[in-house]
Amino acid sequence: MNPLLMIVPILLPAAAAVWLRLTRAEGKRMEAALFILVLLNSALVWALILRRPPQELTLFGFTGDLTVTLRLDGVGSVFAGLVAALWPLATLYAYSYMHEDKRINVFLTCYTLTYSVTLGIAFAGNLLTLYLFYEMLTLATVPLVMHDMTREALAAARKYLYYSLGGAAFAFMGIVFLSFYGATLDFTPLAAHINSGMMLEHRDMMMVVYGMTFFGFSVKAAMFPFHGWLPSASVAPTPVTALLHAVAVVKSGAFAILRLTYFSYGTIFLANTRVQKVVMLAAMVTVVFASTMAVKEVHFKRRLAYSTVSNLSYILLAASAMTRLGLMAAMAHMIYHAVMKCCAFFCAGAVMHQAKKNYIYELDGIGRKMPVIFGCFTIASISLIGIPPLAGFLSKWTIAEALLTAPDGSLAKAGLGCLMTAAFLTAVYMLTVVVRAFQPVPEGQLEGVRDPDWKMTVPIGLLAAAIVVLGLCSQPLLALLETIAAEQL
Repeated sequence: MNPLLMIVPILLPAAAAVWLRLTRAEGKRMEAALFILVLLNSALVWALILRRPPQELTLFGFTGDLTVTLRLDGVGSVFAGLVAALWPLATLYAYSYMHEDKRINVFLTCYTLTYSVTLGIAFAGNLLTLYLFYEMLTLATVPLVMHDMTREALAAARKYLYYSLGGAAFAFMGIVFLSFYGATLDFTPLAAHINSGMMLEHRDMMMVVYGMTFFGFSVKAAMFPFHGWLPSASVAPTPVTALLHAVAVVKSGAFAILRLTYFSYGTIFLANTRVQKVVMLAAMVTVVFASTMAVKEVHFKRRLAYSTVSNLSYILLAASAMTRLGLMAAMAHMIYHAVMKCCAFFCAGAVMHQAKKNYIYELDGIGRKMPVIFGCFTIASISLIGIPPLAGFLSKWTIAEALLTAPDGSLAKAGLGCLMTAAFLTAVYMLTVVVRAFQPVPEGQLEGVRDPDWKMTVPIGLLAAAIVVLGLCSQPLLALLETIAAEQL
């Protein structure tokens, strides 16, 4: 396929966002036109993935070897395919959730623009290109966090902006050091090996730089102690929180760390070093800390937000094993968690939309009034815990395998203990909601509460079905991820 086509899925949603803002289009025709465009864009992304362009596309250069380049490889295809699969569902859900919102045009403008920028991150051919789209993602999503324009929403947006820009500053300094002391910023199978040889003379310094860059990118991945923005951002409308917590923002942070670790520095340079132990330990602490915070959190969406913080560090913990199996496990959990958490957040949003309930203690009996929504939420909950045969079990199993086969056995086994502890805590904070929801309905309460319309129910049902299918028929996907990881290492 022609490499020029890689620019189209990035430009098309951006053009739609401009059209929405300039025309201020509203109504059913606008929604239908935008949804068709999103579907076509997703279809084009999948066509590019299935017939991957063999060459890169250089858009422009700054100086020397610093270029903005698009390239679609195996790892980028995983992230791009995930985004393309979930965005149409999120858009359909948003139509119903935001139907009565007076600022829906502004919302859809930024929402569509975010689709464009996220695909730019997935298609990035080098670390500089990834960083440019990474910064654009912050600017595109800040208006979504502050959408309601309440005092709480504005405070959450400022917090998100400060955290993101601070983390990006550290990441940028790391890119500068890598461009000077390394050989290339490109994401190619040989790039990490070439960089490793070039950086040997300054090994200790570049280890520190790697740690600085890792933690800079980890801000968007909500690693402790840089996680504070994520629960606060739950004040945003649910389509935004599902976007932030399951697909675009947090997964972009995890994806950037995978690129940095496996494509820029390389596992040969990083394995069995002190910096590997530091990042692995940070991921372990975050896994347990965030699960503990989720248990004590009584706000429905913020509880799911802390769950996201924990599960993102599952991805980083797998990546920090710095093995082929670690890369495969990280990609598997990136996919499975996105589907599970998107489903859970959509269910929470449906409850808030239909019943105006925000807290766990308000959910007694609501599952009997909204059986479809809480049936799907139960599936997502069981999967997040890691109970077979659902998708969450398989991704956690691959992470456990990666830890057990990691060269640094003692710390990796401690990581396995953290996974088991977090799984128990996940059962506590997720099943508490399920049990309360299916209790007998208190007399005289929840009158008129029912499942939402099809625009909400269909995306939630499809996500719940995907959780089951990914669990029962996972072998082709896991085999593909293993091949992608092997090609890189």
